Order: sequence, then structure tokens, then C-alpha cells
Amino acid sequence: MSKTRGIRGAITITSNTKEEIKKAVKELLDATLDVNQISLEDIAFTIFTVTKDINAAFPAAFARTECGFRNVPMMCYEEMNVEGAIEKCIRVMLVVNTDKKQDEIVHQYLGGAKMLRPDL
Repeated sequence: MSKTRGIRGAITITSNTKEEIKKAVKELLDATLDVNQISLEDIAFTIFTVTKDINAAFPAAFARTECGFRNVPMMCYEEMNVEGAIEKCIRVMLVVNTDKKQDEIVHQYLGGAKMLRPDL
């Protein structure tokens, strides 16, 4: 019986450009879907957040054009601006239908975002 699970991930970029955002979104989503063996049809919805220093493009736009998320409902938000927090970071929450148990989900923290979850 399939359950709804959340899959988290994050990646950092070096500069606030459309190309950097596109590259990072593709890398993060490709890695997350691959390692968790998730198909696009399994995704209920996706939420992206970005730090305040990212505004050159919407991550969801590149999920559609670069990763095939055309029919996946998505939203983009600005992350809370907490003093001392990581900069130039794109975060994602994929809400998926899967037979996997929570402890079988592999969350992806790439680049400088690895510091967010050293336990993984």
C-alpha cells in the first residue's frame, strides 16, 4: 500500500544567475529522483524555497523545462532570513506516493548544503 512521504534536498549555487539556478535544480532533482527510484507520476507536489539572495529565476520553471515536471503542482517561496544561515541555497520538498518506509528515503544535500544535514 502506497504512502505519502516527503523527500528533502538542498543545493547551493555560486552566483545568482538563471544558468546557475537551472544547473542546480537539474542536479538536485535528478539525484533525488534517481536515488529514491521515484517517477514523475509518483510526485503529488513540490515546494521550493530559496534564500533571499536568489531571485534571478524560479526553480519551478527549470523543474518543468529541464526535468519534465510539467504536470507536477509546484510553488516557490523565500526561505526565512535567519542571521548566519547558509547563503545562495535552493531547498526542495518533494511530496511523493511510495511504498518506501520513511527510513528508506534518501534525502539529498549537495554542494555547500551538505552542512545543513551532516547526519546524512
